[in-house]
Amino acid sequence: MIDRAVKFIDDAGGQQEVQLACFRVGSEMYALDIMRIKEIIRPLKLTPVPKAPPFIEGVINLRGAVIPVVDLRKRFDQQAVSGDRKMRVIICALSGRIVGLTVDEVTEVRSYSRKEVQPAPQFLKGRGSQFFLAVCRRDDDLVMLLDLERILSSEEKIDLQRIDEVPAAPRTH
Repeated sequence: MIDRAVKFIDDAGGQQEVQLACFRVGSEMYALDIMRIKEIIRPLKLTPVPKAPPFIEGVINLRGAVIPVVDLRKRFDQQAVSGDRKMRVIICALSGRIVGLTVDEVTEVRSYSRKEVQPAPQFLKGRGSQFFLAVCRRDDDLVMLLDLERILSSEEKIDLQRIDEVPAAPRTH
């Protein structure tokens, strides 16, 4: 885990700062490298996908592209909430594919110096700890930097590919 965090910090090139989009899931703050984010949108109408993993909310049609949406609350084993006006979908690149991440609120884009980005503590073990790449410190705040590649395991990425390949069925009312 430390190797991945060091690689992230080193991949920032010669830059002394990295820009991270900060967002809230439940009561916790998380962040993603803005270079991985395509756009941030309000939630769109979801089409459920049969037999998808429980944290896959469904797919959305974003300007003609069918994009699977992962609910990070469900992924992190938190209770699902719906209808919050601050809720957003972060559209990002994951292993050459586009995926949406449902978050409770996007708070800001912050610049962190390389010294403020530290490997995640070693005591973070167990289910869910593999999702975190590093911890960002600023004043009294701690923000967990997500490892986007690990949000979905290899088996789940295969399922995601299958979801992408199946055209969304038209809804009948």
